[in-house]
Amino acid sequence: MKWHQAAMLAVALSPCVAAAHQAGDFFVRAGSATARPAESSQDVLGLGEFNISNNTQLGLTFTWMATDNVGIELLGATPFRHRVGTGPTGTLATVKHLPPTLVAEWYFDLGKFSPYLGAGVNYTTFFQERFNQTGRDAGLSDLHLKDSWGVAGVVGLDYQIDPQWLINASVWYMDMSTDVKFKAAGESHTVKTDINPWVFFFGVGYTF
Repeated sequence: MKWHQAAMLAVALSPCVAAAHQAGDFFVRAGSATARPAESSQDVLGLGEFNISNNTQLGLTFTWMATDNVGIELLGATPFRHRVGTGPTGTLATVKHLPPTLVAEWYFDLGKFSPYLGAGVNYTTFFQERFNQTGRDAGLSDLHLKDSWGVAGVVGLDYQIDPQWLINASVWYMDMSTDVKFKAAGESHTVKTDINPWVFFFGVGYTF
């Protein structure tokens, strides 16, 4: 067997390596998205700062590759629901929010592995802000959180199973600040609050 025949046979018998992302690719990822707030706030009626619970929801990302290395990605999720309170009082309220986030990303081609990093902007809208019975018994009412704009960043890794399917893990950070407005015994209060969540995403993706 001549050397070029041997080389062709080796290529034919070698395992197929999935291609990295390419310009024009569009892929969708779905999985778990866990928001872990790194919260801080002004003092709340002499009771200390707000405490905000973690929450896990269905996360969705939509990515379009503008070039072989540059992608534009939109992060979405089902509404996150957080318990809010202070140390002495425990939970006083629940709040839901949606944090759509748009970033530009740079992908590194390492064969089946495609690590990436990106930066962009986050918009967060809050809704269904409600005091629970504990909060209402304490004379609290009319809870409202102001929508937020802020910068966002992401670091992630895709593992290409085959040309269509991939596995993804990523960590997002969102600069999320809001004014928490409420009434206590009929008097209006505003507490400036930084939520600044880290969002941990694990999922699978499909390329079209």
